[in-house]
Amino acid sequence: MSITMIIQLLIVLGALWVGSRYGSLALGAISGIGLALLVFGFGLKPGSPPTDVIYIIIAAVTCAGIMQASGGMDWLIQMAERLLRKHPDRITFLAPLSTFFLTVLVGTGHVVYTLMPIICDIALKKGIRPERPCGVASVASQIGITCSPIAAAVVAFVSISNANGFDITIPQVLMVSIPASLCGLIAAAAASFHRGLDLDKDPEFQAKLKDPEQYKYIYGNSATTLDKEIPAEARRAVYIFLLALAVIVLFAAVPQLLPSWDGKALQMNLVIQIVMISAAALMIIFCKAAPKKAVAGAVWQSGMVAVVAIYGIAWLADTYFSNHLGEMQAMLTDVVRRYPWSIAFVFFFVSVLINSQGAVVVAMLPLAYSLGIDGPVLLGVFPSVYGYFFIPNYPSDIATVNFDRSGTTIIGKYLLNHSFMMPGLISVSTATVVAYLLSMIIY
Repeated sequence: MSITMIIQLLIVLGALWVGSRYGSLALGAISGIGLALLVFGFGLKPGSPPTDVIYIIIAAVTCAGIMQASGGMDWLIQMAERLLRKHPDRITFLAPLSTFFLTVLVGTGHVVYTLMPIICDIALKKGIRPERPCGVASVASQIGITCSPIAAAVVAFVSISNANGFDITIPQVLMVSIPASLCGLIAAAAASFHRGLDLDKDPEFQAKLKDPEQYKYIYGNSATTLDKEIPAEARRAVYIFLLALAVIVLFAAVPQLLPSWDGKALQMNLVIQIVMISAAALMIIFCKAAPKKAVAGAVWQSGMVAVVAIYGIAWLADTYFSNHLGEMQAMLTDVVRRYPWSIAFVFFFVSVLINSQGAVVVAMLPLAYSLGIDGPVLLGVFPSVYGYFFIPNYPSDIATVNFDRSGTTIIGKYLLNHSFMMPGLISVSTATVVAYLLSMIIY
């Protein structure tokens, strides 16, 4: 690797690091500064922005945002809360499963903010240390992204893999990622079941209860959605959304149903866009979903932030790697040939930097294929694209800390000793190992 390559790589990493410090839209915007330096400063040929993935995110987020505006998300959260309150003693296992499947359905982990204070409330009322279910539930809400048929990471993996000769469909990816991720979550929940001191034996927590104001803050409020009346239109919106998901999965599993022109069938990225936009329109017409309310909702706003982030990050990364592909292949081919699974560490490290699984796939998967790594291996390490729990600056982790009135879910004094590290490492490593084994067996 030449000095020039190293300097350019430092620019790429520096842009990602600075962008992650500012968060939100800044991640994509500051990547633009790195891109400008590479193109105008070093004369590199610009790569290609990931337009297909961006269009899919826009379509999926619009549909999910319209469903939220109709009240459909409230109904899903309410059903999850009923399950959790019916079995409060199993909250450490049921909470992560609830946040996981909510993300699988909607394609984004930002839908769980309403459920997090409920999880904390149930744990407190049962006398369970809230850190136990809250930490793993926050991790679970992000692991579900690699298991959602409309998530950018899954769709990008399929489209990039097909373009590189690994013919795989969305259902085939989910056949590996869902059971692997569930194994990881169960392992993390089991490790969290007796984590930390019980509340009645925790001296710090007991000291808080001696303060009347603190006692009132911890036990005086109750978070619930069960008192909210769900209109019939909200339920209808959920049914339309689920039907749209079923149609997408059906077309992916049976591509013979798709129209074709000149012997080429309609591509799945276009199928997802058409179905999602159509479903959103049906919700507006038949479910009284106000578009203005959707635009103001958390799902739509977080999705648009993801669009900008992926736009800048992936364009920056593609510019660097496409201009130095030959050098990268010469440098890494021997390592990859001997230990192809080691690409999982690269995926994980990049995710720590850029806080987006979709961006990791779009930016790094083409490079992985260009290095000669087989598709089944890459499918096996797919869960490793989630690593941004490592530095606890992601919105879902920060929100979870704030929702825990007991103060047991923490970001530690030394930054890395936080409540999400243990469940994150266990769930991702277990899921990656299981996915790798499943992929080797199946393919």
